[in-house]
Amino acid sequence: MPCDARLRRQLLLATAGGGTLWGLGLPAQGQAERPVLPSMTDGPFYPPRRWRERETDWDADLTQVRRGAQTLVARGEHLALLLAVIDTRGRLIDGAEVEIWQCDAAAVYHHPDVRPASGQADDGFQGFGQARSGKDGGVRFRTIRPVPYPGRTPHIHIKLRHASFGEWTSQLFVAGEAGNDRDFLWRSLRPAAREAATMRLARVAGEDGLVWSSRVDLVLPA
Repeated sequence: MPCDARLRRQLLLATAGGGTLWGLGLPAQGQAERPVLPSMTDGPFYPPRRWRERETDWDADLTQVRRGAQTLVARGEHLALLLAVIDTRGRLIDGAEVEIWQCDAAAVYHHPDVRPASGQADDGFQGFGQARSGKDGGVRFRTIRPVPYPGRTPHIHIKLRHASFGEWTSQLFVAGEAGNDRDFLWRSLRPAAREAATMRLARVAGEDGLVWSSRVDLVLPA
């Protein structure tokens, strides 16, 4: 099955029984605008364009890497990450470029400046993926549940681009992680910003290797 079709099927199964994919609409009259996804820096591990251009496998499924005729599969707990790009008025944003990047299950970032110990990095994990939101504002990724590394709580970096808001960089944190309260970036966020940057994970019934799913509204300025 082609990768895109496989990913769509996996994520449809992950959200089965939930009705429409996002269930979003304009806020009710008088309802306050939703908090915006907090803006953050790229951090040291955003893969540079010159490095990414040497590779071709940067699709929305970060859990498979093709090496010639061989397909490597990522270690870790696989996560169906379903994102909706919307503005503070609840309008769906189609055509937004969305990128995510994170460390692998061994807590190694896939970046040209990172030199992990021999055999430590997971060659089956892309480390970076990109997609574009559809007419429903939706973007679908398959990745792994993020893991901590020294000094940081588990998180997924995210970058979005669209004519309506320009470029926006942030991070998504896992709800309930013990390391959140020790993380300097998490502690710097106001409660509303924390809510906007939180992923709530739900277990998936063992379909095609998925363990978790999460749906997150990415709220950008109107």
